[in-house]
Amino acid sequence: MSWEELARFDNQDIQVPRTEPLLADHHDHLVPWEKEPKRESRFVLQAGEYQNNQGEMYNLSVRKGTLNNEERYIINSHMIETIRMLESLPFPRHMKNVPLLAGSHHEKMDGTGYPLGTIASELPLPARAMAIADVFEALTSCDRPYKKAKKLSEALRIMSFMVRDNHLDGDLFELFLTSGVYLEFAQQNIDSSQIDDIHIEDYLAQS
Repeated sequence: MSWEELARFDNQDIQVPRTEPLLADHHDHLVPWEKEPKRESRFVLQAGEYQNNQGEMYNLSVRKGTLNNEERYIINSHMIETIRMLESLPFPRHMKNVPLLAGSHHEKMDGTGYPLGTIASELPLPARAMAIADVFEALTSCDRPYKKAKKLSEALRIMSFMVRDNHLDGDLFELFLTSGVYLEFAQQNIDSSQIDDIHIEDYLAQS
């Protein structure tokens, strides 16, 4: 065992022999924070009591995906740090929205996004546009080790469903398609094998 794992064990002697279940959640599975996170009520994304929970039953009970709540917080909290770092900079008045714009591309139109849970009416236009750009780039990128890059038709289909579910701005998505920006980006930045036949009317109908 690593020294970090050993440090989570009590100093009490363990009596043997003893019965040990095949799968269990133990106190030593709870990983304390190395540094207690700063907690602000303005963020809907909040750190849990522990930095991680390696409980076997706990992790086997994850309903969707492969990450538990603690791991998902670590990944998603980059948005909180983005906002905090940018807010600490002395931007001129005409650039005061930079922290919000940079930290809002995981927000959703219905307010169920993060880190602030901001609804569409409170999101500046550039922030809503960045959300579309971020999703499109993530779906088509071929440098993500955890997933295979989507073909253009697959990416746009997924995005049309996100518009339908009120996660992306429908008007901006329509402009994204009708302006041809999606294709211009694809031709310059993704593998040619990903660019298949597209009929934008199919995705406009979905949205």
